[in-house]
Amino acid sequence: MPLPSRPRKARAAPGTAAARAAPESRRARAAPGTLGPAPPEILRGSGATVYGQIEDWLAEAIGAGRLAPGDRMPSEQDLAAWFGVSRMTLRQALAKLARRGLVTRTVGRRGGTFVAERKLEQDRTTLAGFSEQLRRHGIQPGARVLLATQRPAGPVSAAALELAEGDPVHEVRRVRLGDGRPIVLEQSLFPAALFPGLLQGRLDGSLYELLEARYGQRPHRARESLEPVTAGVREAEALEVAEGAPLMLVERVAYAQTGQPVEFARDLFRGDRTRIVMWTSELAGVI
Repeated sequence: MPLPSRPRKARAAPGTAAARAAPESRRARAAPGTLGPAPPEILRGSGATVYGQIEDWLAEAIGAGRLAPGDRMPSEQDLAAWFGVSRMTLRQALAKLARRGLVTRTVGRRGGTFVAERKLEQDRTTLAGFSEQLRRHGIQPGARVLLATQRPAGPVSAAALELAEGDPVHEVRRVRLGDGRPIVLEQSLFPAALFPGLLQGRLDGSLYELLEARYGQRPHRARESLEPVTAGVREAEALEVAEGAPLMLVERVAYAQTGQPVEFARDLFRGDRTRIVMWTSELAGVI
């Protein structure tokens, strides 16, 4: 006697509570469609690596907003199948995106790859304080003072500030915050003779605004140099990043309108939260 057939389970209609209760992994398999109607063509043997092409394509998708900050990306298995590559190749592309600060990767039951927050653009074309730059982006600036002391100028800071070695300088070290989160580790030195009593002022706000309000000496122009570095133990702790994380060092000498140096600073920007922007134009005359 034949066994009775088991009744088939009815499939939940889209949008119903049963459909919404479907396993997350099942929903994730359909997610690559949000990236576009079809995966890009991967050119093999073109001189460009396969993982590099995937990295560039995903970076463009993030930049175009097809993947928004905080979005959880499809699983490695689903993405690899969509691109038609091995999981090893896909992991190389995701690792490169993570080093660029475009995605974050976590492990565990709720882990995965997530689109990182948009980077804060720091315009170095004009001399504007950190607080002013953040306000332009609608971000609340803040500062946590780590050190405020007077000490003798060393050979490097004395040369930058046009002082004699050993002349007194005010040193202020701070972690600059955006909406309460660390972005920059600052070390600023000011000639003590030029700014008496500076360390008794409010140091948790804009120092440039403080210099202007108390001394009428807001920096007018600056010479800055940029250099990529990595976080040491102390920098990692202050900025809440992993040791070895990429940072951008901005070394600055700021001048008053008279041409007198008023600040020598070394700022360490988190590479995953900031992007340096500069405007250029054609040089006048012929070189």
